[in-house]
Amino acid sequence: MLEMQEREGAVILPVRVQPRASKDEIAGEMNGALRVRLQAPAVENRANEALVDFLAQLLKTPKSAVRILSGERSRTKRIEIQIRGVTKQQIMGLMMQDA
Repeated sequence: MLEMQEREGAVILPVRVQPRASKDEIAGEMNGALRVRLQAPAVENRANEALVDFLAQLLKTPKSAVRILSGERSRTKRIEIQIRGVTKQQIMGLMMQDA
């Protein structure tokens, strides 16, 4: 089960990133974190940028609504998604339909 938190119009969730994958996709859950596979390599911040782009596209939100709170240089990151009026269950449903 994903360890998501709701906080002041935002949802915070842990994400485990696998760079250099064959395609961008949600690959399920790993130790309470959303597992995301990305084609981008983990050099020059490209995987982080790809993660923000991918999540924003998946949730149909602007990229400015998705940001990395911690873990910029780690595979495990804390992501904040600022969406007013949307619950964490709705976000989880949107993300899991792609898995």
